[in-house]
Amino acid sequence: MKIVIDTNIIFSALPSSTSIIGDLIFNSDSNVEFYSCDYMRYEIDKHWGKLKNISKLDEKHLQIARFELFKRINFINEELIPEKLWLSAEILVRDIDIDDLDFVALTNFIKGYLWTGDKPLYNGLKEKNFKRVLNTKEFTELRRGKEQ
Repeated sequence: MKIVIDTNIIFSALPSSTSIIGDLIFNSDSNVEFYSCDYMRYEIDKHWGKLKNISKLDEKHLQIARFELFKRINFINEELIPEKLWLSAEILVRDIDIDDLDFVALTNFIKGYLWTGDKPLYNGLKEKNFKRVLNTKEFTELRRGKEQ
């Protein structure tokens, strides 16, 4: 199963690898592959100061947490995604949040599922009948079903 992780999932996982989200990333079996786009790394760097304040971790430990998380993710260069997929993703997100365009385009490109904690994005995509979006509860249930 291919899962695209958006930035807010990483924001939630960085402060604690023992959180529900951290557990899902670090303890999913080998049937789950995590993906994200290069844009996510830019967003993490852009908000690094905010992450340090939220996490209460010092620079060294936050850097280690980022390194460990990023080892679990296959990063895909957005330039590999065909224009047709960009255009269809833009139609889906333009009135929700255009900053999520990369994640939706990547989800379609790899034929995976987008895992997000962004409620407006999740609800907006569901309203548009986009079936490849999961919130954390749905991903937890899906993973639990795969393990049984």
